[in-house]
Amino acid sequence: MKKVIIAALMMSCGVAWAQKDKKLVDKTVSKQRMEAHLKFLASDALRGRDTPSQGLEVAAEYLRTQLEYYGVKPFPEYPDYFQPVPFKKYYKPERGALTGTADTFQIEKDFLLLKGSNLNWTGEVVVLPYATQEELEEADVAGKLVVCTAGDGTDESVRAWYALAKEKRLWAQDAGAAGIIELYQSPQIPWPLLVKYLSGDKVMLDEGEDEDEFLTIWMSNAERKGSKAFSTGDTVTLEIAGSKVEKFNGHNIVGYVEGSDSELKSQYVAFTAHYDHVGVGAPDSTGDNIYNGARDNAVGTVTVLEAAKNLTTKPTKRSSLFVLFTAEEKGLLGSKYFVDNSPLPLNEIAFCFNSDNGGYNNTSMATVIGLDRTTAEDLLIKAIETYGLTPGDDANYKDQNLFDRSDNVSFASKGIPAPSFGMGVDAFDEDITRTYHQPADEFETLDMDYLYTFYRAYVLAGRLIGNMKETPFWVEGDKYYEAGKALYEK
Repeated sequence: MKKVIIAALMMSCGVAWAQKDKKLVDKTVSKQRMEAHLKFLASDALRGRDTPSQGLEVAAEYLRTQLEYYGVKPFPEYPDYFQPVPFKKYYKPERGALTGTADTFQIEKDFLLLKGSNLNWTGEVVVLPYATQEELEEADVAGKLVVCTAGDGTDESVRAWYALAKEKRLWAQDAGAAGIIELYQSPQIPWPLLVKYLSGDKVMLDEGEDEDEFLTIWMSNAERKGSKAFSTGDTVTLEIAGSKVEKFNGHNIVGYVEGSDSELKSQYVAFTAHYDHVGVGAPDSTGDNIYNGARDNAVGTVTVLEAAKNLTTKPTKRSSLFVLFTAEEKGLLGSKYFVDNSPLPLNEIAFCFNSDNGGYNNTSMATVIGLDRTTAEDLLIKAIETYGLTPGDDANYKDQNLFDRSDNVSFASKGIPAPSFGMGVDAFDEDITRTYHQPADEFETLDMDYLYTFYRAYVLAGRLIGNMKETPFWVEGDKYYEAGKALYEK
């Protein structure tokens, strides 16, 4: 009987604590304030917040001042809340041509430069099936240009081909080749679409070393089984001109609130989102060429601001870490840099609660990518249901691999439990593609009543996790479970 009474008391205390958390969330999350934040961050004045751009710098200053105003503390390393992130921007070549024995091929129309810079090179070609490590070791490729088929003949995924291309270039370089051309043809991503994805200027982290410029080319190959344009022993001439590199600094925005519990305050819950978008691009049918990024990711950015407002008003038992990332759209670069240069030991970050969005098509739900992958699942569901929403995950579109495509994966790869909280998406349909990375993603198209509910669910979930008795962790068997055990020495 005594145990039953104690259990009942503990349950009633937990319910009372959760009710207090909800009241505090309702008091601190302001619909008027969130609208103002969203209207500014997604305004034409910021020109789509590309990395780098003046609009992104203005957004960063705005966000920094909001955290300061709320009472978020800066780390000593970053007294102005700005964590400098060093970048290199590679500007695509102005012209390029590859001339063989039978024809001349033009850059973008016929081939893409994945790696390399300005050059004027003439030499021999060696044709191999796939340029595997074994093939390269057996062939005489020293000083020659290797031509092969993309991939390895077993995996039809373009993503896998791209990953393998990095290995091939290292093998070819070790074998003494002058460069490598991979013949590309895939119904998954037709050549014109691939050119759109890969032909633009590129932003990368500046890691302080000279970039390896080993020549790597993907070439359109409609026949797929080989190219009649090349034979071993042929002489070709390759000219690339007009490319350049510029260095610059971007900024992650970083701060913290100390927890209220003498022991648990040594653990941090990270509230994260990226604040960049894709800038100015091709105009739509109305002539609008500003990709405002209201959903992606002004909405996510404001979740972090609303959490900061709440947690400075009354901290949770655990401390709170706030990070707004630059350059997510360039390949998760801001978050990758942060986890490698964190002002906190990573094993003190108990949980990363990321917020990212590509759009929404269901205002009755909130989507958590990775909902069932951590021991915080029940609290996430509780917070979402408290505000009358249905909790959902990416079960209907697992093929999109969304968990590993947002900033949360930078934390997960280190072992930190890291789901991503987003608006309601039950399928990748026209409602998503109509606004995803399009000029139509504007403030005026957002449902503010839904977002007010959505924001309160996010902030309540953050509070419940910040106050939970047990430290959250990965569900056993998750792909990041072992990394978590190593990080936290479990």
